[in-house]
Amino acid sequence: MVELMDLQGKTAIVTGGGTGIGEAVSLKLAARGANVIINYRSSAMEAEEAAERCQRLGVKAVAAKGDVGEDRDCRALAHIAQELGGSIDMLVNNAGTTKFAAHSDLDALSADDFLSIYRTNLVGAYQMIRAVTPAMKAAGRGSVVNIASIAGLFGGGSSTAYSSSKGALINLTKTMARALAPTIRVNVVCPGFIATRWYENRLPPAEYQALLRRMIDVLPLRHSGTAEEVADGVIFLLAEGANLVTGETLIMDSGAHLELAMSRAGAAASVVKHPLE
Repeated sequence: MVELMDLQGKTAIVTGGGTGIGEAVSLKLAARGANVIINYRSSAMEAEEAAERCQRLGVKAVAAKGDVGEDRDCRALAHIAQELGGSIDMLVNNAGTTKFAAHSDLDALSADDFLSIYRTNLVGAYQMIRAVTPAMKAAGRGSVVNIASIAGLFGGGSSTAYSSSKGALINLTKTMARALAPTIRVNVVCPGFIATRWYENRLPPAEYQALLRRMIDVLPLRHSGTAEEVADGVIFLLAEGANLVTGETLIMDSGAHLELAMSRAGAAASVVKHPLE
């Protein structure tokens, strides 16, 4: 039987790996024996702390600054991974950005806004996949997991630029899964509302708590979800137990994508403009 939890000696890159879902993925990889390159663009302190926590679990881990929108930074991250662990076995494209804008306000986003969001959320993921592909092909194996959003499947989210970029990332996943088979598996995870500091830092405390209560009320599983729970899904797709899975979209949203839940969530959205970012 395949041991799903054992990633001993393998090496992973997690972009945006110092906070939120990225941090949870980094720590779970380390707990299973994987060396981890924790990429960050601006959250240096958080990434360093995450790397130290990984090291205490007995693996090699480094915080590596880099902008995934820059191809040279992506190639540098791949080089760091090979230097650290001798191989690149796994890549998690978690880095993302957005700009809040009402979908009905067609003047709220400029062309530059779209380009900036796509640069990180889509082009960055593509460039990271390209950067790690030679090492993965040389090793004869590799696994990539992209982090999208249910906004990419059903619209909504923090802005039209964000939701369309995540939709494009889901499409990229399928394209890359087809192009890089049989050596490299590529899958995508689509979280729904996840209780992380991303929301907490953007809302007054009372409004954040109201949002949590409303979302729990309308979600079929009555649970908003945590970064750690999303990370469990990511680990499954990365590990050898998912050897038959590629080009797959794993929705992790407590059932929010179900038609009834989505219609009810529209009423709950009154407490916050973009509850399913």
